[in-house]
Amino acid sequence: MPEAASAPSSSRAVIGDSEFDRDTAVTRREPGVYDIDLSAGWTIFGAVNGGFLLAVLGRALADALPHPDPFAVSAHYLTASRPGPALVRTEVVRTGRTLSTGQASLFQYDDEGNEVERIRVLASYGDLADLPDDVRTTAAPPAIPPLEQCFGADDAPAPVPGGSAIADRLMLKLDPSTLGWALGAPSGKGEMRAWFGLADGRDADPFSLLLAVDALPPTAFEIGIAGWVPTVELTVHVRRRPAPGPLRVSITTRNLAGGFLEEDAEVWDAEDRLVAQSRQLARARLA
Repeated sequence: MPEAASAPSSSRAVIGDSEFDRDTAVTRREPGVYDIDLSAGWTIFGAVNGGFLLAVLGRALADALPHPDPFAVSAHYLTASRPGPALVRTEVVRTGRTLSTGQASLFQYDDEGNEVERIRVLASYGDLADLPDDVRTTAAPPAIPPLEQCFGADDAPAPVPGGSAIADRLMLKLDPSTLGWALGAPSGKGEMRAWFGLADGRDADPFSLLLAVDALPPTAFEIGIAGWVPTVELTVHVRRRPAPGPLRVSITTRNLAGGFLEEDAEVWDAEDRLVAQSRQLARARLA
């Protein structure tokens, strides 16, 4: 069990009654069609965070499909999403006994009132409670110092480059060995590790795991590349329902070529279980 596996909180929100739940909730307009007002509180450089958008579409698909939990979610980000009204359309592709598959798209409106598709998702859903307990793995949790030895936005002497509204809604404590970029001395390694949770103390669930894989600063920062690193495609595998307590997130990049890089993420819970994995392709803004 990791040390310091809790963060101080005067009043903890619970799953179903937190800012994250309220802001990712969709309103059914008709079967398969949902409305949402995307909050500005989950933005980076003015654009809504990609993991947060996955959680929004994930909730719509959970309503549209007969199974409750996302197992595999693949998203293509077509245009940047902005705070404000949005429309989600879902389609049931197939339903089975243990898995169901659906697709969903999120739309916003241009200045002329025309629909613009922002993100398109294909996902398979099941019930994590029905999975067997047998685990055979060579994977191991990332070695991260205790939470009190790691650093968040509040520890910086000045605003951290890339800091944004979403930072206020997260409990994010970065491993000091992956913080060179914040001190003007990036390590040159494509690595980022952190303790992760929601700032209001709400425990993680399958939908917040969709946020966790895309909530850390980009690994590009430690490679020495500053600025926005927009996601092109992101696939998430949810493996288990996480235990209460903060998560540990490890992200690595091995290859930057042609202005694109990959980020491979692992998310581990307080019981040392691998609860989510992801890979994304992102565009690096080279000087």
